Amino acid sequence: MVTLGVADLDLDRARAFYEALGWRGAQQPDNEVAFYQAGGMVFGLWAALGGHGAPGVELAHNVRSPAEVDALLAAAKGAGATITRPAARADWGGYTGAFADPDGYVWEVAHNPDWKLASDGSVRLG
Repeated sequence: MVTLGVADLDLDRARAFYEALGWRGAQQPDNEVAFYQAGGMVFGLWAALGGHGAPGVELAHNVRSPAEVDALLAAAKGAGATITRPAARADWGGYTGAFADPDGYVWEVAHNPDWKLASDGSVRLG
């Protein structure tokens, strides 16, 4: 999953831009985030990640269970990553943690019980 931070917290403007480019069928669970199916992955727009005019990028690896979140975080740490957010239940109903790779890129590792993962690991919304 790749999520782009939205400048000035303007999710409507960001959605209008990407929809003008042909993106369709966004799932928008609240006023902060919108998700688009992009083949076997998910593309997101998130106002909270953009903060106050400072867009960012978040990478995420979605897994099938909370136990897989824990296992992937442990494997990343063993390979030299820094755990930036220990795994915990999320207020949106999932289970998530994060690590930074040796170059500082942060990856969220998440289990979202509302999303489906195919046998090849591709993510499907809803």
